[in-house]
Order: sequence, then C-alpha cells, then structure tokens
Amino acid sequence: QVQLVESGGGLVQPGGSLRLSCAASGRAFSSYIMSWFRQGPGKEREFVGRISFSGLTTYLADSVKGRFTISRDNAKNTMYLQMNSLKPEDTAVYYCAASGVIGSTLYHDYPYWGQGTRVTVSS
Repeated sequence: QVQLVESGGGLVQPGGSLRLSCAASGRAFSSYIMSWFRQGPGKEREFVGRISFSGLTTYLADSVKGRFTISRDNAKNTMYLQMNSLKPEDTAVYYCAASGVIGSTLYHDYPYWGQGTRVTVSS
C-alpha cells in the first residue's frame, strides 16, 4: 500500500507555470506506475499523464502535450508535474494516483489516490 500527498497548487495567470508534487510513503514507490488526473468544475475526472516505474517513459494526454511534463525521483519518493503555458481550461483539482497496471489511462485501474491540489488559472 502507498499513501500519496499532492502539493503545489494555487492561483496562476494564463500563460503562467506551476509545478505540482506528489509525495509517496509506504510500499516501494518505484514499484508503481504513477499518473496525474484532474477534475475540472462540473467535469468528469480525466487522465493527464503517466510515468513508468523508472521514469524513463512518459505519456501525456493530447490536451496537455507540449505544455506539461511529468517526472519522478524514486530516491525521494516523489513525482512532479511541471505545467507551463497554463490556460483557463486547465483549472481543476489535480490528483496523483498509483497503480500496478501498465499503460492504463482509466481511473478505476488506480487503487491509490492523493487528496488533490487545486489549480486555478485566471486573470
């Protein structure tokens, strides 16, 4: 089992940047596929991106590709989401999640979730 805690959310102007962190504790962090999801106001939770066990491979949703970057530091048990060129439509609560399932973008394949951190993009 793994416990996840997100941080780094806040209010940012369009075009700005934020870096979210997801700190993990419990069972070996490097044994999990890690992903970011988000849920905007009145919207369903959507997949943002995931990173492989080692951190060498990432996959990002088309909506954020070229603007967001995912990384992880297994020595620090932490995953990051660097968000650049933020848009108002990126406004959401961002969640990190952990899974043993390789290649999934479906939230029901992720048994472990953080509590979320809110990102608001507005002028």
